[in-house]
Amino acid sequence: MWESAESSCFCQVRGDLEDCACDVETIDGFNDRLFPELQTLLESDYFKFYKVNLNKPCPFWTGTSHCGVRDCAVKPCSPNEVPEGLRSSFHDKYSAEANEQLDKCERAEHLGAVDVSLSDETREFLQAWSKHDDEAERFCVLDDEESPDSQYVDLLLNPERFTGYSGPEAWIIWNSIYEENCFKPYSIKRPLKPSLFQSSTKSDATAFYSWLEGECVEKRAFYRLVSGLHASINIHLSARYLLDDQWFQKKWGHNVSEFRQRFDSELTNGEGPKRLRNLYFLYLIELRALAKVLPFFQQPSFQLYTGRLQEDRKHKELLLQVLHLARSFPLHFNETSLFAGDEKEAAKMKEDMRLAFLNISRIMDCVGCFKCRLWGKLQTQGLGTALKVLFSEQQIEALPTSNTQRPSFQLSRQEIVSLLNAFGRISTSVRELQNFRTLLAEER
Repeated sequence: MWESAESSCFCQVRGDLEDCACDVETIDGFNDRLFPELQTLLESDYFKFYKVNLNKPCPFWTGTSHCGVRDCAVKPCSPNEVPEGLRSSFHDKYSAEANEQLDKCERAEHLGAVDVSLSDETREFLQAWSKHDDEAERFCVLDDEESPDSQYVDLLLNPERFTGYSGPEAWIIWNSIYEENCFKPYSIKRPLKPSLFQSSTKSDATAFYSWLEGECVEKRAFYRLVSGLHASINIHLSARYLLDDQWFQKKWGHNVSEFRQRFDSELTNGEGPKRLRNLYFLYLIELRALAKVLPFFQQPSFQLYTGRLQEDRKHKELLLQVLHLARSFPLHFNETSLFAGDEKEAAKMKEDMRLAFLNISRIMDCVGCFKCRLWGKLQTQGLGTALKVLFSEQQIEALPTSNTQRPSFQLSRQEIVSLLNAFGRISTSVRELQNFRTLLAEER
């Protein structure tokens, strides 16, 4: 029985991946090398403190209830728990020397100018223009870090795991994502679509994949990214499941039955292994983004600023080490295969995908479980940032070599933290698959 269960979950999760020049086995071996260094980096103060607004109202429907289960709660940090460099109003990505140089240049420009004053109206217009330019490049909604509703959360003290949040309230989130934002006609039923009234059939799955394979590579990629993210989250919930709840102690661990329920081919009408393969596709996309963004972090002016200078320098070195390792991967996804047709049509498709993923990031504010909302927001922001990186190649190549020039490509701290932590979640999922393989084999 268990031998067939192991085979049923993983027999199709091997070999070459669709639309890629890579295979599952190469990713597994590479992730074994990358995972330890990445986890050490994510435990540093710069990356473990994430500022997020968990109190935004759902923008799409009313009546969203908040989960009352205690495991859904998120414990925000008190001010003294957050490093001073993060709490201060000035903790951007430039070193003190670079900012001093910029100040000198600004003073020189003021001395040589006739009139540098701006009316309030003009200043507001320019600020709005600059904000529009930044948002036009983004694939996700970022929280206003200056908002009084935004709070720092220690990600290590609020881990992603099973909280008990499930059923119709959770289904509506994923249904909204898949049905309204993945370019699928309403007439095509999604495999294993959760419903209180009917379940999908094998013929529905056949029709769905027939439709998907007939779509352009961009739409296929978009669906597979969303499916891969969904699979990754389900792996985390299965790997950190509440196994025993005593009043004095809780035990979290791997729930093999839960994993099989979500990914066993026989229990999911063949859908589970496809979702696991999509996880590997997502891994390739986010890994490619880390490789592409290396020049941004190599700028001498950039620092992981927390106010603890010695640790900050050490962690920047570790970050660069991780990114160099990411760049060394031998079978990277080739993003030039996307949006490669007619220039006008490609631009429209790219914008449609950007707006669709922007919408998905907004849906995260409708999640009733606060811990699920926290990790949902972080991982969609991380994937959105990865897409921004992939499609900003020219801007990254044009990054200035001088501290006095305005960079052509920018990442906020929120984007940086979400980008690395989101990939950390995907890397963890790939790692956990090995654990589930072992557990299934041991229970034969």
